[in-house]
Amino acid sequence: MTAIKHALQRDIFTPNDERLLSIVNVCKAGKKKKNCFLCATVTTERPVQVKVVKVKKSDKGDFYKRQIAWALRDLAVVDAKDAIKENPEFDLHFEKIYKWVASSTAEKNTFISCIWKLNQRYLRKKIDFVNVSSQLLEESVPSGENQSVTGGDEEAVDEYQELNAREEQDIEIMMEGCEYAIANAEAFAEKLSRELQVLDGANIQSIMASEKQVNILMKLLDEALKEVDQIELKLSSYEEMLQSVKEQMDQISESNHLIHLSNTNNVKLLSEIEFLVNHMDLAKGHIKALQEGDLASSRGIEACTNAADALLQCMNVALRPGHDMLLAVKQQQQRFSDLREHFARRLASHLNNVFVQQGHDQSSTLAQHSVELTLPNHHPFHRDLLRYAKLMEWLKSTDYGKYEGLTKNYMDYLSRLYEREIKDFFEVAKIKMTGTTKESKKFGLHGSSGKLTGSTSSLNKLSVQSSGNRRSQSSSLLDMGNMSASDLDVADRTKFDKIFEQVLSELEPLCLAEQDFISKFFKLQQHQSMPGTMTEAEDLDGGTFSRQHNSGTPLPASSEKDMIRQMMIKIFRCIEPELNNLIALGDKIDSFNSLYMLVKMSHHVWTAQNVDPASFLSTTLGNVLVTIKRNFDKCISNQIRQMEEVKISKKSKVGILPFVAEFEEFAGLAESIFKNAERRGDLDKAYTKLIRGVFVNVEKVANESQKTPRDVVMMENFHHIFATLYRLKISCLETEKKEAKQKYTDHLQSYVIYSLGQPLEKLNHFFEGVEARVAQGIREEEVSYQLAFNKQELRKVIKEYPGKEVKKGLDNLYKKVDKHLCEEENLLQVVWHSMQDEFIRQYKHFEGLIARCYPGSGVTMEFTIQDILDYCSSIAQSH
Repeated sequence: MTAIKHALQRDIFTPNDERLLSIVNVCKAGKKKKNCFLCATVTTERPVQVKVVKVKKSDKGDFYKRQIAWALRDLAVVDAKDAIKENPEFDLHFEKIYKWVASSTAEKNTFISCIWKLNQRYLRKKIDFVNVSSQLLEESVPSGENQSVTGGDEEAVDEYQELNAREEQDIEIMMEGCEYAIANAEAFAEKLSRELQVLDGANIQSIMASEKQVNILMKLLDEALKEVDQIELKLSSYEEMLQSVKEQMDQISESNHLIHLSNTNNVKLLSEIEFLVNHMDLAKGHIKALQEGDLASSRGIEACTNAADALLQCMNVALRPGHDMLLAVKQQQQRFSDLREHFARRLASHLNNVFVQQGHDQSSTLAQHSVELTLPNHHPFHRDLLRYAKLMEWLKSTDYGKYEGLTKNYMDYLSRLYEREIKDFFEVAKIKMTGTTKESKKFGLHGSSGKLTGSTSSLNKLSVQSSGNRRSQSSSLLDMGNMSASDLDVADRTKFDKIFEQVLSELEPLCLAEQDFISKFFKLQQHQSMPGTMTEAEDLDGGTFSRQHNSGTPLPASSEKDMIRQMMIKIFRCIEPELNNLIALGDKIDSFNSLYMLVKMSHHVWTAQNVDPASFLSTTLGNVLVTIKRNFDKCISNQIRQMEEVKISKKSKVGILPFVAEFEEFAGLAESIFKNAERRGDLDKAYTKLIRGVFVNVEKVANESQKTPRDVVMMENFHHIFATLYRLKISCLETEKKEAKQKYTDHLQSYVIYSLGQPLEKLNHFFEGVEARVAQGIREEEVSYQLAFNKQELRKVIKEYPGKEVKKGLDNLYKKVDKHLCEEENLLQVVWHSMQDEFIRQYKHFEGLIARCYPGSGVTMEFTIQDILDYCSSIAQSH
C-alpha cells in the first residue's frame, strides 16, 4: 500500500500541489468488483483545500488517473455501518449517497479517522459520523482540542516522508549489493533493521565518547528549547490577533454581502416599479378622450381610437408574478375597467344613433328613385361609418356583449331600410315590365309589396291581343294557355330582358358593397373555411346539390364568415321573395321569358361563385336560379302537354301543326338567347325532350287525321322540322335532323306511289296480275297464253287510256294533291315533280313488261314519255 501511495503522490497529486494523507482501496457496493482508491488530500498552498479524490487504474496501462473529486465541505454524513462489528462497508453522503466496500476494515477505519482529523483542523464543520466507534474518534484526540488538531496534522503529515536524493542513492547502492535479487522481503527488511541498529549503537557510542561535546550539545538544546518557547508564545499572540482580524473580516464580508443583496433588491424593485409605471400609466389626454371625446368629428374619432388602443394595451399588459396582489395595481385595473365600461357605453349609444339617423336620411332619398329603376347608393353612409372601424375592433375585443348588441341593432335598422328600398325598386321594375300601373293590375299587382294575385286567364287575354297573324290562325286549333304568351313581340321580350338584367345589375353591387362594409366595419374575416351548414335542395339538372340555409332566423355563428352570411340574410331577407315574385310575373307575362331569366341569372350566379361560392349573393341567386330552372322545365313540360292535347279539325286540312311552328319559334328564340351562355346544357336537354314530343305527336295527329292523308301530314310537318333544324344548325339535334329528313322522304315517296295508282287504275291492275303470274312461276314469254292476260286483253286495257284520258287523269290528280297540301310549306311543285318522275318510272316498267311478256306482238302504249312531260308541264302551268 505504501508503494501505491508513493506512486499516487508522485504521479497525480504532486503536479497539482497536493499532499496525500490517507488512502483506502474500495469498490462500489452491490456491483461488479471494480477496485479504485479513495484519497484524502490537502493543498500545499493557503488557503488549504481539503478534498476526497477517487483514483482509478487506467484500462490502457499500469498508470492511475484522477476520476472525480469532492470537496470535504460538501460531505454531510460518514456512515460506517456498524460501530461494534468489523464491517468493511461505509457510505459517504455528498450531493448523493456513495456506497463503498473497503478491502479491509483497518483501511476503512484509518481513512475515516483521517477524515475526522481533517474536519477538526481545517473545517470545524459538523459532519455526522454515524455508526463510528467512539474509541476510534478518541484515539484521534489524545489530549485536548488544540493538541488533537495539531498532533493529528503532524501524524498525518509525518506518516509519510518523501526520500531525499542521498537516501535514494544509498538504497540503490545497497540493493545493487544484493544484485536486486530480493527473494524474501521480510528477511531483507530484518537485515536492514540489524544494520540500522548497529549504526545507531555506533552513533551513540561515538556520542558518549565525547562527554564534553554532549554537554555542549545539551546546553545548545536547552537554549534552543527556550527559543522555541519564546517563538511559540509569539505565535500564540499572533494567532490571537489574527483570530480577531479573521472575525472582523468575516463580519465585513457578511456586511458586504448584505449591502450587495440590498442593492440588488433595490435595483429589482426599481425595475418592477418602472415596468408598472411604463405599462400601466394612461395619459391624461387619453383619459379625457375616453370620457369626453367627440365621436362625431374625424379628429375626435382619431383621438378616441388612440386612447382606446392605449387603454387596451394597459389592460392587456402581462403582469409578472405577484403584481396582481399589489393594491395600486388592483386600483389601476379597476380604474381601467371603469373607463372601458364608460367608453363602451358612449360608443354603443353614439353608433346606435348613427344607425337610426341613416334610416331617416336614406328614407328621404327614396322619392327620387321611385320612378327610376335604380337603388339608392349607401356608399356615403358606409364611408362615414368606416371611420369607427378600429373602435368596433376595440369593442369586439373588450366588450363582446355590446359588440353583439350593436350588430343586432345594425341588422334591425338596415333590414327595415333595405326592405323599403328593395320593395319600391321591384315595384318600379314590375310596372316597367307590364307597361303602366293600370296594366299591372291585370297581373294582380296591388300595393308596394308587388304580390301576384292575377289569374292565368287575364294573361291569356293579353297574349291573344298581342299575337301575330300567323299565330292567330293556329290559336283556333290549340288551347295554348301560358304557351300563347310566346306570341308577344320581340320588342316586348327584349324590354323584359333589359329590365331583368338591370334589376340584377343593381342588386349585385348593392349586396357586394354591403358585405364588404360588414366585413370591414365589424372586423369579420370573409376568406376562411366555413363549417357545413348546407341543406339538400333540388339541382338545376334534376339531381341534388348543396344549398345554403336561408331562413330568416340566424344560425349559431360557428365562424366569422358564417356570421357575415347570417347578417346578410337578416339584412336582405326580402331580396329572394321579391326576386321570386318578379320571376313569377315574368313567367305570367310570357312563359318564354324563363329563357331570358335562366341565361341572365346563370351568368350572375357564375360570376358571384367565382368571387365567393359561399357568399350570400351567390347563395341567394343560386336559390332563385333553382326557381327559374323549375319555371323553364315547367314551360317545356307545358309545351309537351299541349302537344299531347292538340285537337285537329275534321273539316279542314291539317297543314303545319301548331306545335311544330311553336317548336320553330322556340328554337329560334332559344338560339338567339343562349348564344355563348353558361347553361347551354339545360337547353340541349329541353331540345331533346321537345323534339321527341314533336315527333311522337306529329305521328299521332297524322294517324287521327281524316281530311288530310296521313302521308301528307307526316311529309309536310317533318319537312318543316328538317328545314328548321337545318337552318338553326343545332348540334345536339343532328340525329333528329337526319331522322326528320328520312321521314319526310319516306312519306313523300309513299304519298306519290299511292296517288299515282288512281289515273291508270285498270292498267295498274292488269300489270299487277301479270307480275303475280310471273311470281307464281309462269315464264314471262308464256304469260300471253293466259286467257285473262293475252294480247287482246292487253290491247283492250291500253285503248282505255289514250293520251287525252291520261292528261285528264293527271289534271284531276294535280287538283287533288293541291287540296291535300297546305300553302305554308309550298311543297306542291316538289310533290308534282316527284309524281312525274314516278309516273315515267311506271311507264318504263310497263313497257319493259310488254317487251318481255308479249315479245313481237307490236303492242305499245298510246302515249309516250314526252307526252307525259308535256302533260305535267301544261297542267302545272295552267294552275
